[in-house]
Formats: sequence, structure tokens, C-alpha cells
Amino acid sequence: MSIPVINIEPLINSDGDKISVAEEMAQACKDSGFFYIKGHGVDPAIQEDLERLSWEFFNRSETKKSDIAMDKGGRAWRGYFPLEGELTSGKPDLKEGLYFGEQMSLGHPMVIAGTPLHGPNLFPEISGFKTAVLDYISALNRLGAILMKGLALSLKLPSDFFESRFMTHPFILFRIFHYPVPAQDHLVERQWGVGEHTDYGVLTILKQDAAGGLQVYTKGKWIDAPYIENTFICNIGDMLDLMTGGYYRSTPHRVINRSGRGRLSFPFFFDLDFDARVEPIDLTHLGHTSAMTFSRWDESDLQAFSGTYGDYLLKKVSQVFPQLRDDVL
Repeated sequence: MSIPVINIEPLINSDGDKISVAEEMAQACKDSGFFYIKGHGVDPAIQEDLERLSWEFFNRSETKKSDIAMDKGGRAWRGYFPLEGELTSGKPDLKEGLYFGEQMSLGHPMVIAGTPLHGPNLFPEISGFKTAVLDYISALNRLGAILMKGLALSLKLPSDFFESRFMTHPFILFRIFHYPVPAQDHLVERQWGVGEHTDYGVLTILKQDAAGGLQVYTKGKWIDAPYIENTFICNIGDMLDLMTGGYYRSTPHRVINRSGRGRLSFPFFFDLDFDARVEPIDLTHLGHTSAMTFSRWDESDLQAFSGTYGDYLLKKVSQVFPQLRDDVL
């Protein structure tokens, strides 16, 4: 089994056949929860600048990278974390990385109110780095809005369904991860750059470099999601799983770097409003009801969650960085 590649150019063009694209997205979401996209319109130059400058950052000394350590980001939870500084399913990941989000001034009402995960980003003193990150976030924001219209149509809902009800101000997170080559003496379970997990939100848009390494668990087996030039790979997260009552499933995935060199990846999370209350979507027109139950990879009961997206996200993120939990929550 392979992950489909969908040309989303018709979603961007005013006269494009959006329904056909939506049908392809629906099939992919039901089959594996993953799909590649091409025809996305994101300028390759923006991507190239980001990748070049990211390598410049990760090639710095640990001391220099720690100038923007996450503990200096306060409640915004932004900045750099070192190798094995992030946990997935309770185990340290073999990666280091940078956390970014929507750029907010200290005078923004949500920052003044002390809302966790909101605030200014921390940027390294590398010429052009801040511009490259903010340009990329802006481009992916536009792409995320387009894809959510496609996902709404894939559920045979109005194209503005998510935007008008749950995503009037989508909460975004952006990460830049560096996966070094695993040392030969690492235990097998420690060689995973990221262990098995599902994403928290609605939609993930991932740029990965030519090293590859992403694997997806579908149809009872692990399959590779290799690098494909000038595409992004998208997957749905826990919130869309919950809201659709399992009609679309958030799919476990993991990363191991077997390329023999360093690997970069750039996951962009386009999610519900931080204070949006998570509610099921009526999909009876698709013959699906929320009474249907499904077992999850981690044996958790996702449908039992009640609250806002922010509630869910904070609980999950505090498990990833337990050392910062007391400072932020």
C-alpha cells in the first residue's frame, strides 16, 4: 500500500473541480489518514531559504543554540530544545528542535492574560532566519485554510464549515526538527527519532527533506512515507478523529533516520481555535453516527474528552516537556 498524491490546484483555482479533489481527500482520510499534496502553490524559494538557514542553526554549538532555549520563552513555550529533550509516549526522542507559533507582541490581549502557548517567538541571531520562518508560517497558514475547505467538502459539508464554526482564528504551531544519525550502540527502541504517536489537532502539513524516514501504520502494517519533491504530506489528528466520531481516524506514525546523514523535518499544525469547544459533527448524511466505537492504538478513549482544544493541547504538551509544565500551566 502507498500513500496517495493529490493535486490540490483545483482547490486554489476559482474554477477548479473542487469536488473531485475532496473525494480523493475523503478516500485518503478513510484509508490511512495520510496523503501527499502537490499543486499547493507554496513558493519553493521560501522552502529553500528555510531549509538552508535551519542547517545553519543546527550546525551551531550546543551553547550557541541554547541562547534561545525554551525555558527563556516563558508561557509562550517557544525556542530550542536539545537532543532527547522531548518525550513521545514517555520516551526521549532522538531529535532536537525549534518551537514556533503565531507571532504575538507582549501587548496582545491573550499574552497579557497569560494564556499558555501564546506570545512572541524566539529567533536565533542568523541573518534572514526570522523572515524565513514568518514567511513560511504565513504561506502555510494560507495553505491550511485551503485544505480545511477541501476537508469540509470531503465530508459533504459547506466549504466554510470549519472556518465559520471552529477555526475563525486557527491555532498554529510550527516545528523545525533535526534528527541526527542514530549511534550504532543505541538500543533499538532508542533509535526512533520519534516513537509511535498520533498528532493532537486537526491537520498537520509536513515538509520533510530527502532523507525520508517517516513511517505510517495503516491496514495492520507499517509503510514508508518517502520524500517526494515539491510535495507536502498531510495527516489528520485527534481532534478531527474525535469530531467525526472516528469517520476520519488519526493514524499512528513514527520516524527513524536510516539515511546515514542528518534529517530535517518541518511539521506545521493547523488547528482549532484555542478556546473552541470540541463538539461532534453530525455526519448522519454519510451514514455515520457518533455511537460507533473504535479501538485506538494507545487504548485511550478519545471520544470521552470534553472541553476546549486548548484544554486537550495543554494536557498533551505538558507530557512532552514535563520539565516546563510547572512554568507554563
